[in-house]
Parts: sequence; C-alpha cells; structure tokens
Amino acid sequence: MMSPARPFTGRHMTAILVGFFGVVVAVNITMARLASGTFGGTVVDNSYVASQKFNGWLADARRQDQLGWATPLSLDTARRVTVGVPGAGFVVTGTAHHPLGRAPDIALRFVTENGRLVTTTPLPAGRWQVRLQVRRGADVKNVAGVLA
Repeated sequence: MMSPARPFTGRHMTAILVGFFGVVVAVNITMARLASGTFGGTVVDNSYVASQKFNGWLADARRQDQLGWATPLSLDTARRVTVGVPGAGFVVTGTAHHPLGRAPDIALRFVTENGRLVTTTPLPAGRWQVRLQVRRGADVKNVAGVLA
C-alpha cells in the first residue's frame, strides 16, 4: 500500500530557489576567477588605430621573415630569458611586461653565455610578455612571446 504524498510547502520552494541560485553564483564565481587568472590583458589599446597600422605590420613581418633568423625565447632554470640566435654579432634589447600590470616593466639586458644570449637578471615568478628587438647591422627583427 502506498503512503500519501507529502504536500509541496514553502520550505520546498525555498530549498529549490536557494539551490538554484547557489549553483548560478558558484558557476559565476568560478568563471570569473578563471577569466581573471588566464586573460593576458589588452592586445592593443585602440582597435581603430591598430587597424590603420595593420598592413604596415604585415609588411614588417614579411621583411623580418626574409631575414631567416629563428629567434626562439625560453626561460632557463634560473628564470633568465634566453634567446636563440643564428650566429654572432647580434645585439638584443627588450622589456618584460606583466600582462595584468601587477608588477612594473623590467628592462632586459643580455650577455653571451655558453654560446647563447641570456638576460643578466632573472624574471620574477609569474607570466610575462617579453618584447625584444634583435639587431645585426642594419637588419632588425622584433620578437614577442609569453613566458611563465
């Protein structure tokens, strides 16, 4: 024999509403934390101005690619930025920028060590946008990367 069904009361409705909005708030907080922890900041400050310069940037990139220089960026075990350059006579300058502005920009100075170019000081822990200018004579190549 079946027992009679319990009536739906205000407590049931309160539990349903609290549970539903609790899930919504928990998902929103989780997504906001993930977004703020992984977004690298703005790409350009003014999209319109960047669109006007885009074709020039493409032409510069083509000229740089024609140089044939492979310039990979990495961090060594001491968190110093290393740049692979093909041969001698290169001068590298640049900056490391924290994407969320939590730390000031760091000017990077390079020295040759064991046949590679490395920074004189290590980067603090975290994610850094590194922008370099590699020169040899009149030839210039701009290199950018994110190191963590």
